[in-house]
Amino acid sequence: MSNTSALFSKTPVRWQSSPTPVLYPDAVSTMEARVSEIAAGLAEERVWILEHPALYTAGTSADVADLIEPDRFPVFKTGRGGQYTYHGPGQLVGYFMLDLRTRGRDVRAFVAGLEQLTIDTLADFGVEADRRTGRIGVWVNMTDSQGQKSEAKIAAIGVRIRKWVSFHGISIN
Repeated sequence: MSNTSALFSKTPVRWQSSPTPVLYPDAVSTMEARVSEIAAGLAEERVWILEHPALYTAGTSADVADLIEPDRFPVFKTGRGGQYTYHGPGQLVGYFMLDLRTRGRDVRAFVAGLEQLTIDTLADFGVEADRRTGRIGVWVNMTDSQGQKSEAKIAAIGVRIRKWVSFHGISIN
């Protein structure tokens, strides 16, 4: 049983996808409502897969000096962890609204489970990815045409927990 199985084995989760890009403020209001309903025991857990129009989200560690062109795309402050994350057409975003009261009140294990889910999913598509010590997210190794090796972050993770219900999640480049 992989870490992914452990994360999702407790109770079934409803997966939903949106066929067209979702405006960020609309996604946040939908997540906020769902999280409140889950916390109150009135709604089922949900994983929502979608795309956004081009934008940046600013996590709790974001520093405006990090944006090279701060006026290029709209910037939305959000309560999730992390720094700036670009979202846009062609990038998959997964919002995980899960009740961690029933899945274990361990945020580090939850983040590791999201990383493993991403690694397992990328492997299904023939992409070899892994974690990097001391960093959050999922990474790939690359070699350019001159044989120079480098790494790239293929998936960013930023979550928020309210009343032990998670929201926000992953973005896969």
